Amino acid sequence: MKRNRRVKILATLGPASSEETVIRKLFEAGADVFRINMSHTSHDMMRELVVRLRNVEKAVGRPIGILADLQGPKLRVGTFVGDKAELVVGQTFTLDDDPTPGDTSRVYLPHPEILEAVQVGHRLLIDDGRLQLRAVKTDGRHIECVVVAGNRISNRKGVSLPDTILATGALTDKDRADLDAVLAEGVDWVALSFIQRPEDLAEARKVARGRASLMSKIEKPQAVERLDEIIELSDAIMVARGDLGVELPLEAVPGIQKRITRAARKAGKPVVVATQMLESMISAPVPTRAEVSDVSIAVYEGADAVMLSAESAAGDYPVEAVETMDRIAVQVERDPLYASIISAQRSTPEATGADAVSLAARQMAETLSVAAIVTYTSTGNTGLRTARERPLLPIIALSPKVATARRLSIAWGLHCVVTEDATDLEGMVDKACRVAVEQEQARPGERVIVTAGVPLGTPGATNMLRIAYIGSDGLSAV
Repeated sequence: MKRNRRVKILATLGPASSEETVIRKLFEAGADVFRINMSHTSHDMMRELVVRLRNVEKAVGRPIGILADLQGPKLRVGTFVGDKAELVVGQTFTLDDDPTPGDTSRVYLPHPEILEAVQVGHRLLIDDGRLQLRAVKTDGRHIECVVVAGNRISNRKGVSLPDTILATGALTDKDRADLDAVLAEGVDWVALSFIQRPEDLAEARKVARGRASLMSKIEKPQAVERLDEIIELSDAIMVARGDLGVELPLEAVPGIQKRITRAARKAGKPVVVATQMLESMISAPVPTRAEVSDVSIAVYEGADAVMLSAESAAGDYPVEAVETMDRIAVQVERDPLYASIISAQRSTPEATGADAVSLAARQMAETLSVAAIVTYTSTGNTGLRTARERPLLPIIALSPKVATARRLSIAWGLHCVVTEDATDLEGMVDKACRVAVEQEQARPGERVIVTAGVPLGTPGATNMLRIAYIGSDGLSAV
């Protein structure tokens, strides 16, 4: 089953989409990768979802990627007498280490790391920014604040810290347990929440030991400030616009989205645009015009994937949401302006053999109007470097490793096929031609470009490019 688009669709599983029959419908509607949100999923349910996804993968005969999204640190205030408190703009309000229920003057903050890290002038945003506080005095046990905006606070509302870097890492005890559980089940990607700095990836990287790739969610101002460093240490990036829109001015988010997307593209790392893309389809069978434009912008920018959250996890129309996103992406990529926009954003290749071969493959493919580029990739790196070039023709990524094919299912334009490595050069070219025909990406009489590493089967040694003519038998005729 081939897709008629290059951008990938990431669909979140949940109560509306956890059954195997629905998962299959989501895949057939266009979902390429599936997200399991560990904020709302038990280990037993996660394991069952992985089994169901692998069953669907076997039934459809296509590699399917699985992303486990870790919850990250959830910072919340304590409770109140009467469950809430009414505040007044300009008044003083204190967050402290006293566990007794709060009132209109104070509340318990069960996070000593916040009490120690917040400095005078820092902002504290409560309940997704509905209540805004500014610290005026701190002593490590109390944060005395002035109410800047908002007038109500209630039990266990979330706390966001746009100006504060916490000394603790990004992994909580829950995250560590979840990480061990998802790695044991063989998920392909792990998303790390509330990354603030490059060092936040170190612990997860050490635990994963290459068993899954790491996706950093950019949702804090501190992460935006150190974006290039975080991208360098990540395997992929997610533009998590929900929390970005809380901790940064809403009007700044579109520009930051473009900055993150282009930086990730330049680095050749997959980038996912997420949150509220088709939000109205949680309860409506069609999206708003603004939502259609939102998805379109991400596609025009060359994002590797666009994501559905509650739309597919808990909405009334999960399959329709995927179908809608698929139609939008297909239409955008057919737009005559799409090719010029994508081409204008290409980056200079790095001084590596893989980049040089990928650049040459793209240029030759476009000059000669070949049917497809076929790339052999064991680790996935060559596939990603080929996708980085954003060639406007099919890319077939052949890999002997199913784990690599599953991981690459999130990357722009890659049609992944699991196949054994060829034993010699001619066999490799023949196999490339045959697979291109079998996968309906090329026809006899057309040409394909084949890239690989010689000696064969040597990871990271991409150094060969060949133009092959497909004969009437589906094999190379040249």
